[in-house]
Amino acid sequence: MTDQPARWTQATVYPDMWADPDDDPRNSEGPSPDGELATLQDFLANYRMTLRMKCEGLDAEQLARRSVPPSTMSLLGLVRHLAEVERDWRNWISDGDPLPKLYGQRDADFDGAVAEQAVVDAAYADLEREQAATDAALAGHPDLGERLGKERIAVRELMVHRIEEYARHCGHADLLRECVDGRVGQ
Repeated sequence: MTDQPARWTQATVYPDMWADPDDDPRNSEGPSPDGELATLQDFLANYRMTLRMKCEGLDAEQLARRSVPPSTMSLLGLVRHLAEVERDWRNWISDGDPLPKLYGQRDADFDGAVAEQAVVDAAYADLEREQAATDAALAGHPDLGERLGKERIAVRELMVHRIEEYARHCGHADLLRECVDGRVGQ
């Protein structure tokens, strides 16, 4: 007998997928977006959705469950971390004083990811708010070559970095979810 959950998927068509293609909200009919900016925004939106999908159906304890010691990583910690990162990206493109950290000093986003529904609800609200604020701040800068902020970061570089950050953490979310309840998939 093992205390590890059995691996499973909701997909019936392809056993290595998270959901069947017809049920996957990331699948869209028609051609991919035209243009570099629209393509980058589409990839970012899909990775954001993937993170949410990996967290769906779990309670506060499951979301806050840590991977393996000494790591503090959890699905809830990832949600909080990405809210913090979204805020930080706005600091990169601002000429003004930086916005304060949401959760405090280094690793507070993961350390404060505790199994309380109020913490879960706040984390999702923080993530939605910070994503919308960063998106709004960049909406006025459609030229991917434009350089912003004190560090003069190119909009293109920031967009690619955002995609990379979500993609990397979606990989972590795959493993974390499998540890929680055995669910696997792309």
